[in-house]
Formats: sequence, structure tokens, C-alpha cells
Amino acid sequence: MKKNQTIAILVVGMSLGTAWAARGNFGHEQGAAWAGGIGALALIFVSQRKDWYKKTLLIALSSAFGWGATGMISYGIVVGYGRSDNFPNTLYGLLMLFVIGGLFGLLGGGLTGLSLESSEGKKVQWPGLLAQMIAGGLLVYGLLVKQLEILMTPPRNETWAICLGASMAMMWYMARKSYTSALRLAFITGLGAGFGFAFGNFLQTLGNVLEIKFNMWNVMEYSIGFFGGTALAYGVFSSTWPKDSPVPEKWESKLACIALFAIIPFIVFKESLQYSVMLRKLDGISNKDMPALASSLFASATLIIGAVAAWLRTKKIGVEKKDAAFYFILLLSLYIAISYVSGGIFAGLAQLNTHLYVVNLLVILFLANRLGQPFFENRVAGPYPQRLFFILLLAVTVIIALSIISVNIHGGLNGAHDRF
Repeated sequence: MKKNQTIAILVVGMSLGTAWAARGNFGHEQGAAWAGGIGALALIFVSQRKDWYKKTLLIALSSAFGWGATGMISYGIVVGYGRSDNFPNTLYGLLMLFVIGGLFGLLGGGLTGLSLESSEGKKVQWPGLLAQMIAGGLLVYGLLVKQLEILMTPPRNETWAICLGASMAMMWYMARKSYTSALRLAFITGLGAGFGFAFGNFLQTLGNVLEIKFNMWNVMEYSIGFFGGTALAYGVFSSTWPKDSPVPEKWESKLACIALFAIIPFIVFKESLQYSVMLRKLDGISNKDMPALASSLFASATLIIGAVAAWLRTKKIGVEKKDAAFYFILLLSLYIAISYVSGGIFAGLAQLNTHLYVVNLLVILFLANRLGQPFFENRVAGPYPQRLFFILLLAVTVIIALSIISVNIHGGLNGAHDRF
């Protein structure tokens, strides 16, 4: 792998890792969608593909939808299984996190790949695809959870099955319509994000055992984003794509801009940053009314300014690399800024992990000045099942080894659970 490729892949990995760590302040579908959009914007920014710049916002929106949809999955108790003091439960926890992370990557990478592979001669029929994914999700959920009672996270929700069904429908669509590069990208990103989630849980356990004074949950979140982002970038830069992408209609880019910079941030604000929510977050702090009010007002003003800036940029004719860079830096900076607010900066609270988001952003900007051609010389068009199966087998082997190590370094941790 050449230096240009390494830098480009690292930029995308650090971007999605930072965004996914920031997502820990907000959670749920809207937080994951924001992070997914940032990952795709980083990918387009480093791609050096002029035709991709023109549909920057549409690619980012498809990525946001894919990563965001899987934000419905409950995994808190599964993390607890991975912290167990016995091998069967620890292995179960890490393997199920591999599955859950894999679903994040499958949908996020898959829908991003479809946006990249859609061309004038072979356009993705998005309404039909989404209808098939919804149907597939409901059918698989009904079969596995309601009929066969295969439960991963009792007594939590089992929406992983909906995401599994949606992923299966998406991959079936790709296979039928010969979107082979998108299919390859879905598998690779799924493997990366899945391993990142399981490995991140091990790092969290290790950090707690060593009594490291840091938010180790955030380390786990960064891990899934970093490994998912690097896998996404590697999958894109090592695959073949149509030489020319169709230029989207102006209204399509405007609609994507509204979704990315207005609708998703509004939902994040409503669920995590409005005055009543900030009051609850600052519970236990004396005179919390003013910090809560200042937090809510600052967050709303910041998000409005960001949305207006993005909208004014979208009204330009054509999109170039500098525009893609603008959208990427703006959306990531907004996420970091409101992470400070959510963490209680106006009440004098600021965690080290939030400061590290800024450090990551500075490193990303430093590396961005050293970007070159990121695509591999020898690129492939198909998923090559044998190679992917070998990577899958290797990942599972490493997870088994991590499970053995984990149960031998502690005798029980807070938050641990047993499934069996």
C-alpha cells in the first residue's frame, strides 16, 4: 500500500472514529446518521474523483441513512456479556457485538457503495430498494424473533433482526442487479465495523481492569468507527467504479443538504440538547438553570448557523473538492462543538475524550494537506467470497483469543452480565 493510499484511508478511519465517539453523547438513530454522513463526506473529500464531488451530499445522505438505520439496535446488555468473567458468556458477547457492528457496516457501506456505483446506464431504483429492505426487515424479524424466538438481547429490543432482514434484501438487490463493487464494499465494511466493535469491547474491559482514568466506553465507540471507516475506505479505493457518475438535479442536492444539516441536527437537538434535557443532564449541579439555558441556546444557534452556511454553499453552481472539504469540516466541527455542549461545558464540565475529538480533527486537517491519488492500481469488481471467508475466519479466531484473554485478566466487573 502506498503512502497516498495509507493517508487517505487513515483520514476516513479517523473521521468516522471521531464522529462515532461523538455519537456517544447522543446515541440512537439520529446520532449514528450524523456520524455516517461525516464518514462519507471524508471519503468523497479524499477520493480525488471530480464526478463524485458533484453528488457529495447525496452520497453522504445514503451513508447517513445506512449507518443511522442500525442505530435502532440495542447493544448495552451485549457489551455486558463481553465483560463477563466466564468464557461462554464473554465469547457470546464479543461475537454478538461482531454481528451488530457487522450490520452497521453492511448497511452503511452497502448504501454508500450503491450511491457510488449508480450510473446513467444503471441507476439504483431507490424507492423500490427501500421498499424491499423494509419488507425484508419485517419478514426476518417476524420469523426469527416472533416465530422462532431467537433472542440476542433479552429483555431489550431485538431490532437487530430488522436490520439483518434489511441487509439481506439489500444484498439480494445488489446481486440481482450486478452491483458487484457495492456488494464487495458492504461485506468489507461489515467485517471492519464488526471487528472494531468486538475489539473495542475488549479494550474497554482491559482499560477498566488497568483502572485507566478515561471514558473507556468512548474508546469502544471510537474503535467501531475507526475500523469501520478504514474498511470503508479500503473497500472503495480497491474496487472498480463507473468512470462517470450522473450529475444530480439541483433539488436533489438541496434536499440532501436539508436532511444532513437541518433535519438530523434538529432531531439531535430535540432529543439531547433542548433546555429540559440539559436540565436533566446537569442534575446535581447547583444553579443549573442558567448553564442549561446557555447550553440550549448556544447549541441551537450553532446548528442554525451551520445549516445556513451549508445551504448557501449548496446554492452554488457545481461542486468541487473545496466544497466537499467545506461540508466535511463543517459537519464534523458541528458535531464536536455540540458534544462539548452536551457534556456540560457551560457548567464548567469538559471531559478529556471530548478534547481528543479536537486533536483528531487537527490531525485530520494536517493529513489532508498531504493527500494524493488514493486508488489502488489493481482494483477488483467482485466480492471474491473465498477471500472474504478467510478474513471472516481470521476475525472470529482473533475474537476467540480476545475472549480467552479477557476472562483471565479479571474476576468480575461492574456492568457484567451473563446470558447463559
